[in-house]
Amino acid sequence: MKHLAAYLLLGLGGNTSPSADDIKGVLESVGIDADEERLEKLLKELKGKDLQELISEGSTKLASVPSGGGGGGGAAAAPAAGGAGAAAEEEKPEEKEAEKEESDEDMGFGLFD
Repeated sequence: MKHLAAYLLLGLGGNTSPSADDIKGVLESVGIDADEERLEKLLKELKGKDLQELISEGSTKLASVPSGGGGGGGAAAAPAAGGAGAAAEEEKPEEKEAEKEESDEDMGFGLFD
């Protein structure tokens, strides 16, 4: 993905046919090492193709992919007895604490690793 991003940045900058050295230069400027095998595969796949055509073709394909949710779940049924409602209320604070703990965790990697 980082190789493709560098390729697209070079394309936006006016370089219609970026070379492997051009892509390596972009990646190295931000401290990222290029993977030779992936870079060569990317260049082989994109050789002789127009970026604008690829982007519009990809957008068309992406538009056909379902990306919405199913509409959400149904509402919970009301408790039949007063005791059941109190038990349900006690469970809610525990769920909120668990969600908070999960969101505070560091994933252990950076954006470009």
